[in-house]
Amino acid sequence: MDDKIIIATIKKVIPSVISIMISKHLEDLEKEIPVDLYPFLPQGPHGPQLQIPESLIDKRGMVQIGGGSGFIVEPDGIILTNKHVISDLKAEYTVITNSGARLPAEILSRDPINDVAMLKVAAHDLPAVLLGDASKLELGQSVIAIGNALGIFKNTVSMGIVSGLSRAIAAQADPQAPPQEMRGLIQTDAAINPGNSGGPLVDCGGFAVGINAAIVFGAQNIGFAIPINAAKRDLADIRKYGRIRRPLLGVRYITIDENLKDKMNLPVSYGALIMKESAHDHGVVPGSPAEKAGLHEKDIILECNSKKVDRDHPIQDFLENLSVGDVLDMLVLRGKKELKIKVALAERR
Repeated sequence: MDDKIIIATIKKVIPSVISIMISKHLEDLEKEIPVDLYPFLPQGPHGPQLQIPESLIDKRGMVQIGGGSGFIVEPDGIILTNKHVISDLKAEYTVITNSGARLPAEILSRDPINDVAMLKVAAHDLPAVLLGDASKLELGQSVIAIGNALGIFKNTVSMGIVSGLSRAIAAQADPQAPPQEMRGLIQTDAAINPGNSGGPLVDCGGFAVGINAAIVFGAQNIGFAIPINAAKRDLADIRKYGRIRRPLLGVRYITIDENLKDKMNLPVSYGALIMKESAHDHGVVPGSPAEKAGLHEKDIILECNSKKVDRDHPIQDFLENLSVGDVLDMLVLRGKKELKIKVALAERR
């Protein structure tokens, strides 16, 4: 590709890319110290103390603990990033614009399903990235990832191609967090590093087609981005309702395949088996649409809207294309009997 086109695209997008500084109060950090570390830390009047240089602590006792990336999508200050970048409810988030302005950020929303979140800063006439259509991406298409690599290197740019589409991975924001299944991802060999998370993946026209989200540790040239279409839907919800509205079914399940069928002696090799994840939860969430519709634990959901449920078409994918209030037609196997059940989807809270 012509270097002039690449350079023009980067110049077009970079003013809209921001850094996110994550800060936390020193006292809150000390409360989170693992018990195993107590013997190795100096003891203060209220317990173990962290040894942090005073130069890193501001006048309010706030300490910078991390950083990430994001990009402006509305001139009045709405910013897209990853949910895992702003996951700490006790932290404060500051947006640093390309011009160097530091703006306190308000969390508008965290998507309950996708790794997408939105921030709002009090500013106007900001440069916004134009949003593209990830459904039109093709294998081999050139893409550019921009972000705040490692939380240090501002405006880091890398280029690559679309290496795969509709990928699924299990990702963790940190070693203590439970794995989160991420589906429908864009795979790219454009370098995505810790700190790049939340930055845009753009096509050569400067349109954002994804949000940089994850890498595979120990592998080279394998990065993933969330298709921008999920964020566009969230943005439309914010404009209309002031919040993200996602449909709730209310079941915990495991998708069946041949191995699971043999292991659990199940009657079918496809579908979703409703089951609890631990002794403390329920396979069917109390008060949920699933419970109201009469679904039971150990039921197997065979079809949703006349389409087979399997590894390639899990229930989550069906919900992604539905809205609050839609009715989901299910074919359910209970014991040896097949049942047709309709579920009116409610809003996830």
